[in-house]
Amino acid sequence: MRGTKRVLFGSAAAILVAGSLAACSPASNDPAADGFKIVTTTTQLTDFATNVAEGTNAEIVSLFEPGESVHSFEASAADLEDLRTADVVIYNGMGLEPWLEETLTSADFKGTKIDASEGFDPESIHDDHGHGGEEGHEGHDHGAATDGATEEGHDHGTEEGHEGHDHAAGAAEDQKIAAATTEEHDHGAEKGHEGHDHGAEEGHDGHDHGAEEGHDGHDHSHDGPNPHIWTSPDGAVTMVENVSKGLSEADKDNASKYDENSKAYIAKLESLDGWIAENIKAVPEEQRVVATGHDALGYYNEEYHITFVGSVMPSWDDNAEPSAAELDELVAKIKEHKVPAIFTETQLDPATTEALANEAGIKVYSGEDGLYTDSLGADGSGAESYIKATIHNTKQLLDSWGKTASEAPADIQDA
Repeated sequence: MRGTKRVLFGSAAAILVAGSLAACSPASNDPAADGFKIVTTTTQLTDFATNVAEGTNAEIVSLFEPGESVHSFEASAADLEDLRTADVVIYNGMGLEPWLEETLTSADFKGTKIDASEGFDPESIHDDHGHGGEEGHEGHDHGAATDGATEEGHDHGTEEGHEGHDHAAGAAEDQKIAAATTEEHDHGAEKGHEGHDHGAEEGHDGHDHGAEEGHDGHDHSHDGPNPHIWTSPDGAVTMVENVSKGLSEADKDNASKYDENSKAYIAKLESLDGWIAENIKAVPEEQRVVATGHDALGYYNEEYHITFVGSVMPSWDDNAEPSAAELDELVAKIKEHKVPAIFTETQLDPATTEALANEAGIKVYSGEDGLYTDSLGADGSGAESYIKATIHNTKQLLDSWGKTASEAPADIQDA
């Protein structure tokens, strides 16, 4: 059962009293009158908002607990009350929360909406790093649209032509995998998805970020770019800048504090970015291959020049269900590209991925060794924050390639 995570700043008692009063009336337009209430739609945004709002009187409420996927949502009465009394709602955008508008209407939300993806250009992710993971971030405009970012000659996941592969071999095992998918991957039907065209991404000429050819009749990807922008530290910077700007406009009395905090946190994100690049450049680019539970690491892969071979769920939506033919094709691709391991993701049931790893004869990273993509970890997991989760993911990827990550910089070890 989903709970609600709250982060309190300032006087907790005063904020709780204010919350009781707010339950009887809509959220005040004066943040100083009864505290300032922020509701977030993802655990990553909760962490970003917590860092940006540190030292203010804000109360931060997350609609999701660690370990939950944001792709589907059904609001409880408590969720609707939190939204009704909120001054601000911070959401990811880019189609990640198709349920949001209907939910806000049901809650009679009257506050300010902050789209954390505003200004994000999916084509700009390559700007920071060359193929060796160049260091340095001078002159980078995080979030500004950048032309000509597409890099020629790099196939980050699109694999054309599969002649010569016998996909019939292992059919019995494929049926077993498909059965596991049907029985153990019931993530709940998403509401409010009628009329959505799950077509291939547009605007990525020359770069197929995970869409796999040869899946006749099974187009599972969504319109528009992949919304998992936080997986790239550059994308996270854009989100933090948007959170800071939006909170500053909604709560002008604390604008300078939000700006100060965001700049300090962005410096940590840049430190994280440099550490990742330094470690990954030690791996020859042709060995940087990965397969995952669903297509969530697209921007991370782009930023550090990692080839995404495919995912169990052939979509960035972790509610998608793969067919037996798609699973068979993924096994063939894993073998073709000599992928050493496949990663489960902590918000997903690992059964299908584990069965597929067994069929492909490769290692599987699951449980506490899996990746934190759509959700951060619970307290004590070592992935409670965005930076910790990203460090964890990087260490696991490096381990799959036979490398050991260096110690993270002191300024981000506990961030």
